[in-house]
Amino acid sequence: MDWSQSLRLIAPEETLSIASLILLLVAAWGGDKAAKLISVLAVAALVAAGVLVAPALCGGAMGTETFAFYGQFKADAFASYAKVLIYISAAVSLVVAPKFFDRFNAMRAEYPVLVLLAAIGMGMMVSATNLITLYIGLEMNSLAAYVLAAFLRTDGRSAEAGLKYFVLGALASGILLYGMSLTYGFAGTTSFDGISASMAHGLSNGALFGLVFVFAGLAFKISAVPFHMWTPDVYEGAPTPVTTLFATAPKVAAMALTMRVAIEAFGDQAHAWQQIIVFAALASIVVGALGAIRQSNIKRLMAYSSINNVGFMLVGLAVATPQGISAMLFYLAIYVAMSVGGFAMILMLTDEHGNQVEDLSKMAGLSRTRPGLALGLAMIMFSLAGIPPMFGFWGKFLVFKAAVDGGMIALAALGFAASVIGAFYYLKVVKVMYFDEPADVVKGESDIWHKLILIGSCVVISPLGFFLTKWLGHLADTAAAALFTAL
Repeated sequence: MDWSQSLRLIAPEETLSIASLILLLVAAWGGDKAAKLISVLAVAALVAAGVLVAPALCGGAMGTETFAFYGQFKADAFASYAKVLIYISAAVSLVVAPKFFDRFNAMRAEYPVLVLLAAIGMGMMVSATNLITLYIGLEMNSLAAYVLAAFLRTDGRSAEAGLKYFVLGALASGILLYGMSLTYGFAGTTSFDGISASMAHGLSNGALFGLVFVFAGLAFKISAVPFHMWTPDVYEGAPTPVTTLFATAPKVAAMALTMRVAIEAFGDQAHAWQQIIVFAALASIVVGALGAIRQSNIKRLMAYSSINNVGFMLVGLAVATPQGISAMLFYLAIYVAMSVGGFAMILMLTDEHGNQVEDLSKMAGLSRTRPGLALGLAMIMFSLAGIPPMFGFWGKFLVFKAAVDGGMIALAALGFAASVIGAFYYLKVVKVMYFDEPADVVKGESDIWHKLILIGSCVVISPLGFFLTKWLGHLADTAAAALFTAL
């Protein structure tokens, strides 16, 4: 093994690791007074890590030259694509945090450090080519996430969210570990390439059980039905900047990890897991849509929206083709833009005392009292619903097109029909803002960073976003090709 090459390939993780350790010392010496400075430095570290992964993505890195540490880590274009989205999402969760936590006098120096540590774990997840590396990255992310969910110690909802996330996360980790153990027992290796080779000629019953348990554990991480039960409570209870992180970066990491496991480890047995993915996709679309209809809390509504969008993305994975994976990656990028904009908008919904306004009824008539905010949220809702000419339409179109081209016409038809249900609750939010009598509750001043993030997100998801189609499509195709490269 060439140690210099391995260390070069993990440069983004090294950068974030060194930065997190240094910032942890700064936090210990400077205390909470240094929290904002640490946040700025943490964002700089994420930007530096993004710059380091960009060449691999733009250059289409793939093949044996992307392997590090005896093939346990892969810094290819696919991993780089996911890491760019992860770092952007993590940086946004840091930028939006100070204004929110200052209201509770709870902006602690540990927050940016925990986000960096979670980002390191997520980077390992998307680059993992071995079950051991997979689990280390996943747990590193999860341990930081459990603390972040319960970060607002003065809020009982935050403590409850952290506890629920920890208990259910531990259960999911146990399921995943059991599946990994069965897979190792019947494949004789923890390497994705080795697992693929050992199962190329068929699955034994034991190996099939291992596959099912592995996908069950991963389904929890992406909050796919029927392992979605934690999502609404955690999204509602966690501090909103933390919810912004949960809805984006870990979602990208878990989806990318699921794609890599499905294609690289079990690619020759796609017929065995396609049924699981098809069920999870359709169930997530339907349950996410139906669950959101009765929600009166905007954060819980966004949680069910997240479940719903995961279902649409899984349609691309069910096809098990480079076109399907490319469509998923394209959709992920649009989803991140919609989600960060949506939660930046939620952070801007405050009353005259600076308290968060989460109840939909208190947003009534927002178009007449705060027309700019209403327009931004309406654009995000239309895009999440996939209504033209918003850019969110293109993400759904690509995954449905991949399903049709892959011969899964029934799946595409059912997914398209179920998307109509989702449009109902998105349009309900628009109806409340534009047609109900003004509640005149949202009166708080918005932070400049929240405004900039919302404006940037709205520009991306607007019809102007279609100018990115060729460039983003090329990057998604390059990343997907790296995942399917024969070694």
